[in-house]
Amino acid sequence: MSYRIGLVGKPSVGKSTFFNAATMNDVPEGAYPFTTIDPSVGEAYVRVECAAPEFGETCTPETGFCRDGTRYVPTKLVDVAGLIPGAHEGKGLGNQFLSDLNEADVLVHVVDFSGTTDLEGEPTEGHDPRDDIEFLETELDRWYLGVLEKAVEKFEGAYGGSEPQIEAYVAAQMGAFGVSPELAKGVMLSLSLALDPATWGEGDRLSLARELRKRTKPIVIAANKMDHPVARENWEAVTSDPAYDHLAIVPVSAHAEKALKHANEAGVVEYEPGASEFEVTGDVSMEQKRGLEQIRDFVSAHDGTGVQGALETALFEVLGVVPVFPGSAKGVKNDDGKVLRDCFLLPPEATVEDFAYFLHTDIGDGLLHGIDCRSKRQVGTDHELEHRDVVELITTA
Repeated sequence: MSYRIGLVGKPSVGKSTFFNAATMNDVPEGAYPFTTIDPSVGEAYVRVECAAPEFGETCTPETGFCRDGTRYVPTKLVDVAGLIPGAHEGKGLGNQFLSDLNEADVLVHVVDFSGTTDLEGEPTEGHDPRDDIEFLETELDRWYLGVLEKAVEKFEGAYGGSEPQIEAYVAAQMGAFGVSPELAKGVMLSLSLALDPATWGEGDRLSLARELRKRTKPIVIAANKMDHPVARENWEAVTSDPAYDHLAIVPVSAHAEKALKHANEAGVVEYEPGASEFEVTGDVSMEQKRGLEQIRDFVSAHDGTGVQGALETALFEVLGVVPVFPGSAKGVKNDDGKVLRDCFLLPPEATVEDFAYFLHTDIGDGLLHGIDCRSKRQVGTDHELEHRDVVELITTA
């Protein structure tokens, strides 16, 4: 549970439905603004191919679960109340909710691609989803800009001489966003900005704020309500527009995912979260049959409902998170006979040493080396871990 995915968007676009579909929590839903007032935190899952079958074993996970060789690894999903234009100035539900997003590592922006809700979350027709995408990025950029301006003010008010450089002031003010002095300086140089804010214009400051936001709060677009007839036209318009090439966009029907999970629980269908097919196993009425066939058409065409796809795109593709299984001297069994009881999500480029410290400080302090449980070869503490590695840590702890 080391990563947090923030679920964000304007009111009434289906955020709570998405949240409920991903977590099966009972969060109120409604087609009116601010159904969600307080942030809701739930346990969602991302899929990882289980390594146990490669060792001739069946895993016994203590967190998450495994079905037919697919491991469902838990992650935190935070549903934050709907935002409206001007939130960075305190409008609507205000900066309180922008601050709630600050703890998220990546954002999934739920956008109504059917165009049936306006910027305030009120019912309409023909609304362009590009306006929603731009409004959220604008709100976040302006939020970052406001914090950046404070860093510049402090820099300009400091004494000269051996005082810290501007990147240190920016990092001190924006550290809660994950901005380090190295990142701040690197972004300034990438934008061809001098390391002196006196030379920056208003556009330079906004560009710097925007780029820092992109680096520290990346966004995945969950193109929701894609089962609506008009949504396909909007999809084509958005995905063919180069202005949105920097965003990962996933077609989604949160309603379909939730309906399938409920039907699965009721024994009406057999469905695995994220699958592109399901089997009807119970008695259904003609109306239910028609509804399920419509859902079948959607999941077949889009390789699933998109709920799992959006979460997995956020962690694995956008953040580059690496799932790793801890092994043991018995290969994949621990001393209690448990098989691959854990699967941890580590940052990109994480090393064996990083993994050790992730588990416990004492393990990191006493680390000698690692063992690749597949090849039985020793790997050094600086060995970079890869997707689905199974590693034993040899330590004095």
